[in-house]
Amino acid sequence: MLDTTFDPKSVEEKYYKEWEESGVFGANPESSADPFTIMMPPPNVTGSLHIGHALNHTLQDILIRYNRMKGKDALWQPGTDHASIAVHMVLERQLASEGTTRQKLGREGFMERAWAWKEECKTNIVGQLKRLGTTPDWERERFTMDEGLSEAVKKVFVQLYNEKLIYRANRLVNWDPKTQTVLSDLEVELKEVKGLMWYIDYPIEGEQELYITVATTRPETLLGDTAIAVHPDDERYKDLIGKYAVVPIVNRPIKIIADEYSDPEKGTGAVKITPAHDFNDFEVGQRHNLPVISVLNKRAELNENAPEDYRGMDRFDARKKILVELEELELLKKVENIKHSVPYDEKSKSTIVEPFLTEQWYVDAKTLAKPALEAVRSGKTKFVPQQWENTYFAWLENIQPWCISRQLWWGHRIPAWFGPNDEIYVAETEEEAMAQARESHGQDVPLRQEEDVLDTWFSSALWPFSTLGWPEKTPELDKYYPGDVLITSFDIIFFWVARMMMMGIHFMGDVPFKTVYMHALVRDEKGQKMSKSKGNVVDPLVLIEKFGTDAVRFTMTAMAAQGRDIRISEQRVEGYRNFATKLWNASRFCEMNGCKPVEGFDPSAVKDAKNKWIVSEVVKTKALVEKGLEECKFNDSALSLYQFSWGTFCDWYVELIKPTFSHDDDIAIETRATAAWVLDQILTLLNPFMPYITEELYKSLGDRKGQNLISGSWPDYSDIKLCTEAENDLAWVIKIITEIRSVRSDMNVPAKAKIMLQYTDASDETQRRFKEYEEVIRRLARLESIKESSDAPKGALQTIVGGTTLILPIADLIDLDKERERLQKEIGKLDTDINKIAQKLNNKKFVENAPKEVVEEQKNRQVQAIGAKEKLSIALKQLDAA
Repeated sequence: MLDTTFDPKSVEEKYYKEWEESGVFGANPESSADPFTIMMPPPNVTGSLHIGHALNHTLQDILIRYNRMKGKDALWQPGTDHASIAVHMVLERQLASEGTTRQKLGREGFMERAWAWKEECKTNIVGQLKRLGTTPDWERERFTMDEGLSEAVKKVFVQLYNEKLIYRANRLVNWDPKTQTVLSDLEVELKEVKGLMWYIDYPIEGEQELYITVATTRPETLLGDTAIAVHPDDERYKDLIGKYAVVPIVNRPIKIIADEYSDPEKGTGAVKITPAHDFNDFEVGQRHNLPVISVLNKRAELNENAPEDYRGMDRFDARKKILVELEELELLKKVENIKHSVPYDEKSKSTIVEPFLTEQWYVDAKTLAKPALEAVRSGKTKFVPQQWENTYFAWLENIQPWCISRQLWWGHRIPAWFGPNDEIYVAETEEEAMAQARESHGQDVPLRQEEDVLDTWFSSALWPFSTLGWPEKTPELDKYYPGDVLITSFDIIFFWVARMMMMGIHFMGDVPFKTVYMHALVRDEKGQKMSKSKGNVVDPLVLIEKFGTDAVRFTMTAMAAQGRDIRISEQRVEGYRNFATKLWNASRFCEMNGCKPVEGFDPSAVKDAKNKWIVSEVVKTKALVEKGLEECKFNDSALSLYQFSWGTFCDWYVELIKPTFSHDDDIAIETRATAAWVLDQILTLLNPFMPYITEELYKSLGDRKGQNLISGSWPDYSDIKLCTEAENDLAWVIKIITEIRSVRSDMNVPAKAKIMLQYTDASDETQRRFKEYEEVIRRLARLESIKESSDAPKGALQTIVGGTTLILPIADLIDLDKERERLQKEIGKLDTDINKIAQKLNNKKFVENAPKEVVEEQKNRQVQAIGAKEKLSIALKQLDAA
């Protein structure tokens, strides 16, 4: 006998252990079954998983469980990512708190610590994924720096280098002076901040009291200026083009050049050009063959190219000193308060990133991007929702060389060695590099390996095939590549998705996945982005502890509408925990009334209309669930199951059949068997979404002979014959009862009061239905009687269902005048609310300046208020007509 309530904690650990030990998570390359492959986006080994991970992994697990039940050889490839910069930040903070640095610890000592940290985090992450009920093939778990994947990284690097698709170049990069490493454009966050614009006079060489004024937010880079640019059509500066201005403080003459980069509408229209410290200036410098003078070192301190008394100063201290000196020289013309964008590192959001000229390793991404673009254009890989293709195209069509070197220790050390004359030898092993050097020099020479490591995303880009054993020709590679679906977040389309496409096509000759599903962002209940500083971070483990894994999983899935961010709150999770409770209670009801699975039960052979109807509803629901999953409309699948289980089965079917259980005739026997069959179908269809409660109920409600749902089969209803008449009849019954209940509710008719129903304008079929289903309608709509009559008593309400007029005399049950007054009052309140909201939404300043989530909330309130008013207005109209 089932317990009174469902206790998730009592079953979750038990079942997960049972599933894992059974081997059901494992893929089998030797199986003849069709493969279904999902590559898990490897979480970073930087701590614990967040609510976005919970969404991502829940959706992946649903697809894996579903396809496994459909008989496919499902591989969900798990693993973790080494996350170079993120791990460095964590460990260097730890070292700082201990009063030391990684430099003091040394490379070897730091790496030991990083490996220990990785092991701790990986264990934590795997534990969290197991708490979520996920079922990847843990036996195949990989790490981006494990031996096999490291070999794949070396082979890819060497091959791309030999194909001239990897090279070294001296270019401007985003430089983090704190961690002293390169950052990609996507690891830089532009923040709009209040700042100052300084207007500086540059004397014109050879002229008395003639100046050209430039406006800048970075006076400290003035020391590296090599030109001043003006627009070729700017009449103010026509006579100055080709002349020289003198850089203040260093007294270096620089040419005044014409370039369309200068905007006559901005500042003074004259721009100082510092190629070593600004990306746009670098491009101008390339066009005009300007010298490049770097005045900062790796720590963002003034270097040997600055005047002696500036050397070693921090960039912002140098700024202050330069401004003082400019004032003394009377060359600081004016200062303006402005708002401007400043680049910060995306991870810590505390360090201002510096454009910095340095020699780094690059991938020719433009060449690799061409087939990756074509693959999506031709439909070999599709994005869901489709609009994300535009983002993918925009990035790849404008792709720049990919800087892949990082000045870190934790990561894949670049397989390149430098000889005595700094010549480069690229090889998979040091022995191979030494052999190359020996051939070049005619003898053994000392080599030193490149200190830099590869960008984390370089190894992650190989994930879909390196995890399957590449470069070896393995059975796994043959069977599971390309994958079927990649589920990931929109913010790493370029970081990861595009690069996997480039590498997969180049090295495997095929796309790495057929479908890319971009899930939305999980926000707090007000629609705000979660952050520790706001204190609104939702921990999935806390939710699981409070409401159970099934409730958390189902909440995520039910809210995962394509292209719409998810607003998570405890109330929503509690609501879906109540769904689990409803399912549990319905199962207890069935158990108490003798509804047990009957072996050999044929749903096509049932005789009673209510049973025929519920069988049809099961078949329809399964089709909707499958359609949703095949189209990655996870919320559609979840809501179809929710509506069927709670609405159709619990609220309607169970209520419809209750009186049947007081009998022991053939219909009662059939109904018990049907109810048990339907409940089994619910448990099976729900299992990928809510694995724990469904498994517990399945095992408790019948003799399963050791079978369980996780290794069971997805239902096949192809042989079930549906009864259209029963479907239409019961749909009509439900519509009639619902309408009567709605009228009763709107008019505040006491719940226990029984009322009379008259009807008129009924077709022959409707009259048949009233006679056939009279008992059900009277019982569930709380009616005293039902009769055909067009004589409407005074104070009777009328409503129409399918052409039939329903007449409900309620004058003796409620005070019509008071009810009319109540409705008018409620409508008045709603009118006030609607007007207030309209005023806000019509206020241009409010819409432009208020947070997006606040505006969205007002729009939702407006829709709800208008809907409520319409409903009350209909009720008032009915009263006025009574």
